[in-house]
Amino acid sequence: MPATVTKVWQLREPQPEKAQHLSRELRISAVVAQLLINRGLERPDQARRFLDTSLSGLHPPELLPGVRDAADRIWQAVQDDRKICIYGDYDVDGVTGTAILYRLLKLMNAQVRIKVPLRLEEGYGLNIPALESLAADGVSVVVTVDCGIASVVEAEAARQLGLELIVTDHHEFKEQLPAAAVLVHPRLPGTDYPFGGLCGSAVAFKLAWALAQRACGSKRVTSRYKEFLLDAVALSSLGIVADVVPLHDENRILVRHGLSRLRQAPSIGLKALCGAAGLTEGAIIRSSDIGFKLAPRLNAAGRLGCAQMVVDLLSTARPETANELARVLEAQNTCRQLMEREITRAAQRMLELAPLDDMPALVLASSDWHPGIIGIVASRLVEAYGRPTLMIALRPEDEAGGELIGHGSGRSIPGLPLNEALHACRQELLSFGAHKAAAGFRIRADRIDAFREAFCDHVSRYFPQGPPEPVLLLDAEVPLLSLTVRVVEDLDRLEPYGADNPKPVFLAGDVQVDGERRKVGKGELHLSFFVRQGGVRLKAIAFGMANRADELMSAGGSCCLAFTPKINEWMGRKTVNLEVIDWQPGPRAKLGVIPAATRSMATPPG
Repeated sequence: MPATVTKVWQLREPQPEKAQHLSRELRISAVVAQLLINRGLERPDQARRFLDTSLSGLHPPELLPGVRDAADRIWQAVQDDRKICIYGDYDVDGVTGTAILYRLLKLMNAQVRIKVPLRLEEGYGLNIPALESLAADGVSVVVTVDCGIASVVEAEAARQLGLELIVTDHHEFKEQLPAAAVLVHPRLPGTDYPFGGLCGSAVAFKLAWALAQRACGSKRVTSRYKEFLLDAVALSSLGIVADVVPLHDENRILVRHGLSRLRQAPSIGLKALCGAAGLTEGAIIRSSDIGFKLAPRLNAAGRLGCAQMVVDLLSTARPETANELARVLEAQNTCRQLMEREITRAAQRMLELAPLDDMPALVLASSDWHPGIIGIVASRLVEAYGRPTLMIALRPEDEAGGELIGHGSGRSIPGLPLNEALHACRQELLSFGAHKAAAGFRIRADRIDAFREAFCDHVSRYFPQGPPEPVLLLDAEVPLLSLTVRVVEDLDRLEPYGADNPKPVFLAGDVQVDGERRKVGKGELHLSFFVRQGGVRLKAIAFGMANRADELMSAGGSCCLAFTPKINEWMGRKTVNLEVIDWQPGPRAKLGVIPAATRSMATPPG
């Protein structure tokens, strides 16, 4: 897809004196010290806590609102041999949290089953027909994972059905809370849990921790429960990274230790999943491996089929079952990739015929698109075109045909709360759910044109001068000569990267493309080349930017690079490579400076 929007480069203001002080205090490199300062971690105690990430830094589980009561109720249900259902969401966050609680209750020999709704047939969260079916099957306790906090009507239905409903969730709630037996949520009104950024799988982990303590009658659990909890840390880390919640405080701790567990002692299911994703046994696994390799495979089942098989994979004790399920997920992920490319090309063709300069937002629809894939494509279009994007997949209302109904998925740009935008256009929609950055909605086919006009009008009023140009933040300008293997390896202390702790992006000015450029990868979408600065020559790879090859050479190969350094190891030899994020032709970069007071971490730990 051609990139049709130019990013504005902004360089963070260097603070050499503060960096040197932090470097001396913590005995770290000045580069790492500057990156910590860029993330709002100027005090040594803040930075030390961020770097240490000990499991002892997790807050006691009983502090999480509702956890103590939920653990007591579930434990009593196990003692009474009552039927329990873990009711999870179909995304990575939901299935990993569901697997955590399901595995624990199986360990306790409880009567437990799982329910993960079908994305297309049942939609997100609790639904009344499913609750009715569970009650008819003799289930008496329903524990939600990653859903339920906004299910006011469904909670009342559960009460009338005689179900004891325990809601565990992290999403935004409505003005009225559901009348469940217990609500477990890090940001419940009137509570003050120390870290409100937990996702659904992390909330499930904290409940599992408390329940394991309840089973052991002590805060110190037995060895078999300890092994389970270490597996649960790994499972929760998948959901944390996939759900793009802030990677600091408890989330950072869980992901750091979850990655270690994935490498050193993965469960049978996770071992099979890593193998299918091409992750070498025993090799270092990073948060990017979760985001780009493991999470897409786990998500594929929910997008195209039944996510319940993912819980089966993550819960099984049989290697042959795990390997077979991992192969199924691999096949579904391959199918998902093909469909994603087809939908992206179709959307691109639509936009080639559209007057882009007059479009403050993109609203595209087709009956050829799969509802489970369009959200990914919407993200790619936002990246390429710098506009809020809504994708709509049209499907008949029922199997017999009937009216075409659009299932929509949207992604926004910084500065435009998508929830407010859809609320302003709600008269054109059948239903919607949204937060600031993403949304899902349903619409009648004959209302799409009116909705497009209303949505674009709202965006135009929000941005009267047009959508703002996307900004690329640069952490520091560095000469290529300074990028030694030792310095780049030292950057690993900032791992895991993710939301509110982004990968460092550096600027190298006045470099020269040296030698041939090669288009590589599937479909030749990526660009591989060498650059030289002074006496240093390094290999560079620009993912998804092969279409910009001519632009790279437009100043005779002289350019400025925005990049993240990587270590490449081959035949026992380590070298530094550059993962190119963007470039500007010519020897001098056009950029602004970010004031020192501006930080990338919204809520620094400590």
